Amino acid sequence: MKFIDGGLSPSGPLSGDGHFLAVKFTADDWTDYTSVKVGVNPSQGTGLVELINDPDKNGVFKVTDNQSQWLEVVWTDGTNEGYMTYSLKDLVMESDEA
Repeated sequence: MKFIDGGLSPSGPLSGDGHFLAVKFTADDWTDYTSVKVGVNPSQGTGLVELINDPDKNGVFKVTDNQSQWLEVVWTDGTNEGYMTYSLKDLVMESDEA
């Protein structure tokens, strides 16, 4: 099972100053799942959000501390549940500011 496809470049205005992680989520067949929730934990906002009804399956997450936060995916197929975490510790935090 694979949900993380790779990085994207965030487009459009982002909320506030800081660092953002843009990710494309993929699955062999989205109809296999009744719920797939994603988010960065601990979060400063809404926490995990439902991905199933998102038409492009892209996510942009604010990262405030890559040493203590992680990307989380929680899924269910109606019978089984799964939980995956992805470390952000090696995430390079860069800035466009001069």
